Amino acid sequence: MQISMTFRNTEPEDWLKEHVQKRLLRLKKYIDKPVETHVILSVEKFRNVAEINLSGKGINLNGKEEAKEMVIAVDTVIDKIERQLKKHKDKTRNRKENTSINEKVIMDELSSESYEEDEGQPKIVEVIKATLKPMSVDDAIMEIEETRNRFVIYRDSSSERMNVIYRRDDGNYILIEANS
Repeated sequence: MQISMTFRNTEPEDWLKEHVQKRLLRLKKYIDKPVETHVILSVEKFRNVAEINLSGKGINLNGKEEAKEMVIAVDTVIDKIERQLKKHKDKTRNRKENTSINEKVIMDELSSESYEEDEGQPKIVEVIKATLKPMSVDDAIMEIEETRNRFVIYRDSSSERMNVIYRRDDGNYILIEANS
């Protein structure tokens, strides 16, 4: 953790720097990647304001707190950042767990379903469910160009029919319209 401190309208005191650094080291257990921490301590009349900006790869947290004493403001803002880090870590952990659970369920469903399998016969190896977006032919071609996919399945916005547009090897397109 790289820490930089800025003091506004106050003198930088060593004991305050040590206190801030000691409290910030508690946050290290929630951070996996290297981050930059910028601490701004300012005094405005009778208010002591502590602001912390924590930024790194995939994370950007901010906290600001004011109190009558600087130590109280620092402790409160670090507690705020700690709560934000806990929430961020829980979100990323839950996201990872959910994707691994979904992959496991899909694999279990595919393995439990019995298809007529003969040696040398083609079989279904992947099932993809897609929602049909309403768009025009021009929009579908633009999506193919942007995503570099070979085809797009969509619902024609004018006729409400399902269509497939496919890019051939020579760069031209094939439009397949479904009658229903």
